[in-house]
Amino acid sequence: MSPCCWLALLALAPLVLATNPGVKVKLTEKGIEYGKQIGMASLQQKLKTMKVPDLSGTERVAPIGKVKYSLTGITIVNLGLPNSALALVPDTGISLSITNAFISLHGNWKIRYLSFIKDSGSFDLEVNGLTVTDSITIKSDETGRPTVSSVNCVANVGSASIKFHGGASWLYNLFSAYIDKALRSSLQKQICPLVADTITDMNPHLKTLNVLAKVDKYAEVEYSMVTSPTISNASIDFSLKGEFYNIGKHQEPPFSPTPFSLPPQVNNMLYIGISAFTTNSAGFVYNNAGALSLYITDDMIPPSSPIRLNTRTFGAFIPEISKRFPGMMMKLLVKTVKEPTIFFEPNNVTVQASGSVTAYAIQPNTTLSPLFVLNMEGSVSARLYVTGVKLAGAVTLNKIEMTLETSYVGQFQVRSLDNIFLMVLKVAVIPKVNARLEKGFPLPSIGKMNLVNTQLQVLKDYMLIGTDVQFT
Repeated sequence: MSPCCWLALLALAPLVLATNPGVKVKLTEKGIEYGKQIGMASLQQKLKTMKVPDLSGTERVAPIGKVKYSLTGITIVNLGLPNSALALVPDTGISLSITNAFISLHGNWKIRYLSFIKDSGSFDLEVNGLTVTDSITIKSDETGRPTVSSVNCVANVGSASIKFHGGASWLYNLFSAYIDKALRSSLQKQICPLVADTITDMNPHLKTLNVLAKVDKYAEVEYSMVTSPTISNASIDFSLKGEFYNIGKHQEPPFSPTPFSLPPQVNNMLYIGISAFTTNSAGFVYNNAGALSLYITDDMIPPSSPIRLNTRTFGAFIPEISKRFPGMMMKLLVKTVKEPTIFFEPNNVTVQASGSVTAYAIQPNTTLSPLFVLNMEGSVSARLYVTGVKLAGAVTLNKIEMTLETSYVGQFQVRSLDNIFLMVLKVAVIPKVNARLEKGFPLPSIGKMNLVNTQLQVLKDYMLIGTDVQFT
């Protein structure tokens, strides 16, 4: 992959949307150093591909006069970039500097002088003290993904020493300065375009940034930038929209993200802050899609349970059911009546949900006869974790309160059904919810990016993921 695809996390170009982000990301100096190590290895390989063209010309060399020369078959046999640095330029971009680099070349030489005298041989050129400075700018393409480019590249070839092999030794000292000058000039012209190519090679990989990431058949999450990246001397902070949408229908929820700030932590390469707005927008989307509803049937109840979904069990508490619908199986429809609300408090995630339960008797011809409708207010506690490059979770039931909305079988005490519905929620509904949460939803990522040494903290109004990164 491109050596610097890691730099995709340096930000998308500024957009004009004036809104608070749902997700914030901080790239620390540790992350920038990791990106530099990958980038330098790739740049070194790129520079080794330099093709020094054959050189020829005429120089006046005292006391001989005009000397025609040609240099052919020039190849790089060794190249090193021992000292390099990437530095953040506040509010601007990234500066690249390479010092004390060296290049070893081998080639052949021919000369002709005094119209008829010819000589030839080979040479080795050692270039030391090579320096390269460049600036990397970050912009946005038409899709909202980042593009990077090189500006203000300067390459300087330092000292050089040349050794000739074969030919008339007395001519070496007279002529070496001209060969040295020609080769150094050719190298300087080659280096910056190759540096620019290395940086440009990042762009195909930057296009893999999941600006709009599909979650499932109902939802996708948008990670486009809402403000310009904030570049300081120590980190790059950028703000992502972090909002769920129904696939093909981008409807805004009736609430907005509130401001939040990432803490000044620097032990990991990358920090991702996900606000309650992001998770609540997911609840809004799934509720709109009708995905937060579930039919419960008796085959979803463990065989060992003495409580069955039939009119006999419920008739013990509501006699009218067994009188009017004797010996019938039942079905329950559990659904939300509005989007659930997720609350982030230090070390605690709570989900409040309002829903309804409609009970039906299943007639012999499979017709559903409604029995009653209950209003339900409940809360669950959530445990969140990172798996791969996804955020996943699991919930446990805290409490539930039910009131009677409508009865088709006369009045009854709702509290008498508490144990039945607690059991139904725990053995049938919660496992379905957890099976979906276990699949997770994608975090912002690029290409084949892996998260390692990951920790997750729940703070006030947002969660914080601290992680290191590896690219494969």
